[in-house]
Order: sequence, then structure tokens, then C-alpha cells
Amino acid sequence: MSAAPPAGHTRMPTTIQPIIMTTDAERLAAFYTGLLGATEIRRVPEDGPVFFLGLKVDDAEIGVVADDSIDPDTAPRVLISIDVPDVDALLDRVAELGGKVSGPPNDMPWGQRVAHVQDPDGNPVNLTTAIHSV
Repeated sequence: MSAAPPAGHTRMPTTIQPIIMTTDAERLAAFYTGLLGATEIRRVPEDGPVFFLGLKVDDAEIGVVADDSIDPDTAPRVLISIDVPDVDALLDRVAELGGKVSGPPNDMPWGQRVAHVQDPDGNPVNLTTAIHSV
């Protein structure tokens, strides 16, 4: 149950969409499409060089924005965590799609199996699966 907004404030929308900025939107979208089965739901502009790609995975959305001013050597400040049915089954796909696996998955004490990977731009991504014995 959510609390009422403070007096004088309007309730804000609750949908949050992560948007990843990259110098190569098509390549990064192909990574998330190939790894997670995402589908493209929006392309701006529809023709010509892409600026924005909207991707949908089940009921979640992620955006990819092309920005040539991005410095690929700048450290990322966002960690993307994605719950998947089977972490282990996806690890081989990460490298095939241009990403990097940082190490084997680990069972965490809070009840998740977690694999630390990077997308093709070097953004850190946690692939997680719930484990039933905590």
C-alpha cells in the first residue's frame, strides 16, 4: 500500500523505464533482444539512422538511445539487474552476442543465483534467478 503524497503534491506516475545511452543503438538492442528475447516496440525515427529503440521483455521496457558523444571509456554508473528463468542457460549467449561474462554464477544468501556480466558497451548487468533453498 502506498502512502498519500504530501500536501500540495500530485501523485507521480509509477512506471520507470531504464534508458541506456550508447554509440551503437542497433548493436546494443541486438544484445538485449538476443539474450532476453526482447521485442522492438518503438523506433525513432522509423526510417534512417536510429535515435531511440524501445524494447519490451514480458511486462518490462528498456530504451536504447544513440548518442555519438558517449565516451565508451567512462565508467558506468548504473547496474542493470534482470530476473531470468535460468541464469546458467544464458551465459553462453552473453559472449555470442558481444557481451562479457565476469565469472561463474553464485548462489547468494538472500535467495538468488547471480551471474555478473557486461553488455557490449561494458555496462554491468546482473542476471538473477530465484533459488528456492535459502
